[in-house]
Amino acid sequence: MSVRDHAGERRVQRRAGVLERAERLGARIIRSDVPPIAAGFLAEQVMVIVGHRAADGAVWASALGGAAGFARALDERTVRVDALPVDGDALGPSLRRGPLALGMQAIEPETRRRMRFNGRGELRGPAIELRTDEVYANCSKHISVRRHVAPAGGPAPREGVERGSRLTERQRAFVARADTFFIATTHAATGADVSHRGGSPGFVRVHDAGHLTWADYQGNSLFMTLGNIELDPHAGLLFCDWDTGDVLQLSGTAAIDWDAARAARFPGGQRLVHFAIEHVVVLRGVLPWRWELQERSPASPPAPAPAGVLTPD
Repeated sequence: MSVRDHAGERRVQRRAGVLERAERLGARIIRSDVPPIAAGFLAEQVMVIVGHRAADGAVWASALGGAAGFARALDERTVRVDALPVDGDALGPSLRRGPLALGMQAIEPETRRRMRFNGRGELRGPAIELRTDEVYANCSKHISVRRHVAPAGGPAPREGVERGSRLTERQRAFVARADTFFIATTHAATGADVSHRGGSPGFVRVHDAGHLTWADYQGNSLFMTLGNIELDPHAGLLFCDWDTGDVLQLSGTAAIDWDAARAARFPGGQRLVHFAIEHVVVLRGVLPWRWELQERSPASPPAPAPAGVLTPD
């Protein structure tokens, strides 16, 4: 039995032929407390990504940022984030309704390190406190190296929210050239989770204003994201504009495509994930830093050819 007792993960692991390996790995790396090395890493970060499910069932990924130390471990099971979502982010109303499942990823693009801190969170004054149920490190594959810098003259005021149900032409172009996004998913028993996805620019195929596809590359074989999607297709994507601090949030449904011929059209792809967009939100000036690209991940294969990829009927 998997350490997480997650039927969706076991189903995906079995189909991918890695069930026994995943069970051994999960038992070794996943813990409920925050070890000292994780606490030290968290205290150095200037950005965390948070995933949750809103009251209407939509799943969202959100970005929170601050100076190093804004996110820290208070004790072995409590993480505090001294930042609140901006107006227009679905995370704010959800937190105000009371405690809820949160998935949190702390990521350090400068070193390609990242860790997950999942559990139940709630508002504590001007902060969010998370009681951890799962804490574990992730591999550094496919993370582009970026260095955070303060914008000249300080962050310019950039307030405002843009909403829709389909991508505009400008948003489609932005997604099509991205080398990074984050995906939030949920599970009724294990809660919320948020993970990083990266690749060469163009690794996310924009089919039209409402549909995306990306390849699932070889990873740690736990399949936490795909395991959640196997049981519940609702997911949230987050794309960061590293130059402006703006973020693009997408909420919709995801489906795993196991067709080997279609996956083969994405270099390095083990399988595909198709995403149908239901909600589009642009939030201005969410991140207080700007991020300068230093190096793309050497592990990322080339982007797929621009034509010939078919989606399931």
